[in-house]
Amino acid sequence: MHRMEKLRPLALLLLRIGVGVVFMYNGYPKFWGRRLEHIDEFVHVAHLPAYFVYIAGTLELGGGALLVLGLFTRVLGLLLAGEMAVALWRDEKIFQHPLALDSYGLALVLGVGSFALATFGAGTVSLDRAFFGKEN
Repeated sequence: MHRMEKLRPLALLLLRIGVGVVFMYNGYPKFWGRRLEHIDEFVHVAHLPAYFVYIAGTLELGGGALLVLGLFTRVLGLLLAGEMAVALWRDEKIFQHPLALDSYGLALVLGVGSFALATFGAGTVSLDRAFFGKEN
């Protein structure tokens, strides 16, 4: 197990990059280009105000970029995990068909990954370490 502990900085770096890139990919269409139809449908079905799309887009695009850089990782991890928790809670399919992972699997994995980053921090290879002088 001690050998695996040496890989922790690499694992946290890869987790940050993977989760951050996917969040950025999902946040980008909420602002530019052709808007995804399922975003509008989700907001309508979930009875959320339309401006929630822009709040989510800002959090996903900006937060994802900051996760990749490893800046404010714990705070952003909590915010993004909270956003994914709301997405899971508002998705009725999770309660009607709990095994239909194709409808909510991405939100589940992103939420758990974000929560892991909030728990463990950014790691040694991060701007948090460079600016604040601490590993997390």
